[in-house]
This record gives sequence, C-alpha cells and structure tokens, in this order.
Amino acid sequence: QVALKRHFDNPRLKIIIGDIRDYGKVDFACRNVDIVFHLSALKHVPIAEEFPYECIKTNINGTRNLVRASIANNVDKVIDVSSDKACLPINLYGMTKAVGEKLILNGSRLGSKTKFMVIRGGNALGSAGSVVPFWISQIKRFNKISITDKEMTRYFLTLPEAVKLLFIATKSDINGGLFVMKMPSCKMIDLAEVIIEHYGDKNTQIEVIGIRPGEKIDEVLVSKHETPNAYEYGKQYYIITTNPNDKLKHQKTLNKTLEEYNSYQHLSALKHVPIAEEFPYE
Repeated sequence: QVALKRHFDNPRLKIIIGDIRDYGKVDFACRNVDIVFHLSALKHVPIAEEFPYECIKTNINGTRNLVRASIANNVDKVIDVSSDKACLPINLYGMTKAVGEKLILNGSRLGSKTKFMVIRGGNALGSAGSVVPFWISQIKRFNKISITDKEMTRYFLTLPEAVKLLFIATKSDINGGLFVMKMPSCKMIDLAEVIIEHYGDKNTQIEVIGIRPGEKIDEVLVSKHETPNAYEYGKQYYIITTNPNDKLKHQKTLNKTLEEYNSYQHLSALKHVPIAEEFPYE
C-alpha cells in the first residue's frame, strides 16, 4: 500500500487495507464508487485443491459480499474478471470461479440500478504469480524450466491488452452478459522455449514434471453447452447471454459455426511475442 501511494502520488487514489471476506470492509470500499473491477481471487489450482475452504471463502463468499455491497452503495457497474477454468471446471478453483460467475450474473436480476457483467479470459502474461515470472526465476536459480506436459495449451494475452479490454467493457450497456475475450493460445512448451531464448542459454534444461491435480491439457473459453446462447460482440468478444439486446438478437449464435472455443483450436506462433519488453525482470 505504501509503495502504491508513493508510485502513483495521486490524491484521488485511496488505498484501503482489508479482506474481501469481510463484508463491512467491502461495503466501506464500495462507497462513492462508480465502477468496480472484481479481480480478487485465490487463483492457484494446486493451492485451491489443498486448501478448499480457504478458496471457497475468498472466491465465493467474497464475490457474494461484493454483489451485496455494490447494490447497497448504488455502484453503477460491476465487472467481474473470471477465468477460462470456470468453463467446464474440473478443479476447485474453476468451480469457485464458475459459482462466482453465477453470483455476478444473478446480481443483474435483482432489480437494482447496478449493472453486472463477467469477463471470462485466459492468462495475463507476466501477472503476479503467473508462469512467466516463475520460469524466469527458475532459470536464474537453477538454469532450468519445469513444465507439466509438452502437449498442454493455454490462452494468453499481454497485460496492456487485458487492461484495454477491461476499459472497453466499461462502455457496454449490456446488463448480465458474460463476455469472452477472443485471444490466441499456445503450447506451454513453445512459450518455455521463447523464455529460454530471452533469459536462458544453450545449457538451460526443460524438465517435464507431469500434470498436477486439477489441471487440464487444454482450456475452454466457450463450451458446446454455451454456444447456443453465445453471440459475436465486436472484434474483441463473444458474449454469452440468455437475454440478447437489440444489437445481438438478429445475429446467429455460435453453435451455427463453432462447437466450442478451446485453446487447442487457436494455437499461435510465438516468434513475434515481445517477451523481453513485456517482462523486464533482469
């Protein structure tokens, strides 16, 4: 908190220390607020498997607190940042994010002035606790990278892209929509090789450690069960809604052209990814 204040040095910025599990503190944080971006989560799959009750308290109870507090304080809009792991979840983290999506979307049906929407996306490259900083640290300490499976694929976008998409969502007038970012995916082995090219050397090793409990080989952003209610929404999104507005109701749903939207279908070349510029960890 002190570092944030010093870095931004803006009287309009108010830093509040608290816990999303504490309704009173969440209610206090929502006072005189126009837009809430909900990114609070216990997000690591293996940790959620090991400590399920803690994950539930943060990801489900915390989201419930946020919905209640936003309505009580007449917040204009709540934008929940969800995860591809919420789609067809097989691990506890994904299940809690799926429940969180339902809680947010239910908020749009409670008759308040607050609008609610969900953005379901993949992994932000270089975000706190994510794989790229971890790999860079591994190279510096052990000159190796560990991956779980050479065939594993994941969706990725850069941090500037993620921020831009959030601000685009603030301009939407749709209440109760689940927005899905259109984004490229890659094999984790390919991403590992790009990281080694920038931060390793000819002796840097890749160690395959095996898939961990709760992990998928490929991720899904729109399931085949959701495509009948999914529509194109501009260049950046698909939107999943059972109540399409005038902009959507004349469009064909995605099940006419796409069974599901998964990371294996959208593999991209990584040779143009600006790794060195994106992750200045040296």
